[in-house]
Amino acid sequence: MSSLRQRYQDEVVPQLMEEFSFGNVMQVPRIQKIVVNVGCGEALDNSKAIDATVNDLRIITGQQPVVTIAKKSIANFRLREGRAIGAKVTLRGEKMWEFLNRLINLALPRVRDFRGLPPTGFDGRGNFTLGLRDQLVFPEIDFDKIDKLRGMEITIVTTADTDEQGFSLIKRLGMPFKDKVN
Repeated sequence: MSSLRQRYQDEVVPQLMEEFSFGNVMQVPRIQKIVVNVGCGEALDNSKAIDATVNDLRIITGQQPVVTIAKKSIANFRLREGRAIGAKVTLRGEKMWEFLNRLINLALPRVRDFRGLPPTGFDGRGNFTLGLRDQLVFPEIDFDKIDKLRGMEITIVTTADTDEQGFSLIKRLGMPFKDKVN
């Protein structure tokens, strides 16, 4: 069992039960899954771009990515229905906890001029999304082997009912948020 998962069970669950006065352990919010998504717009011109994106995601997450396909044709973007436009990975279980641990403790501190994540990335249902500008913040990626810097979107899906509960859960797990400014 990962250290972050152990910390969730030993420290975070009792703190959340007290903070939100839950009567049952099953009411405490938990992380369901983490979705890592990379849009690859240059795949329309360069067919090898999808392969490089899939390979980078596989190295970062330790799981085989799924290639995402355009659902509609959009003429302004020169996009045709059925074309590959990105890749995504859905992490659950132990791989999810390992990825979250590496994200919090290794990747985010490597972001240049990092002063914390804005707490505005919540969607109203307790889920949090953050964007990274490039894949180099993950130590597994070799700088010499990448062809292009690609940003990614990381969504942490929780069972929380409100943003307040989701924020408290993710903050207590160690996610470095900026202080809320009203």
